[in-house]
Amino acid sequence: MKKLIFLLVLAVTFTSCKNEPKKESIETNDGRTEKQSDGLTLLKGEFVYYSDAAVLQTNSQIYGVILNDKVDEINKQAIPFKKEDTDFVLVEVRGKIMPKPEGEEGWDNRIEIKEILNVSALKSEADNVVKLGTN
Repeated sequence: MKKLIFLLVLAVTFTSCKNEPKKESIETNDGRTEKQSDGLTLLKGEFVYYSDAAVLQTNSQIYGVILNDKVDEINKQAIPFKKEDTDFVLVEVRGKIMPKPEGEEGWDNRIEIKEILNVSALKSEADNVVKLGTN
């Protein structure tokens, strides 16, 4: 009788456990997480937005930035880090990279920013900057 009660309690214990999948990193069939499989690219570099044109310069390439609400949001976040409107800021963004349409001027590749991860000040290189102007 004791063995029967023990087995019944044991069976109830194991069947009452829940197996819930982790929501942190759901993997797809190819081993990538959901965020890695969304077709967006992570880029880190220097960003400037001035007079209806924006550019993102990474260590290896320069991208023309497609103007959208995210560009305006980066520009607002960059205000505290800029001394002049033409100053660069460091950004970390995720976006969709596409080639420049035929017959248009500009950089070979464009990026449409979809997600802003970080905006920070560019390290000061004031000693290396030459400004031209009249006094």
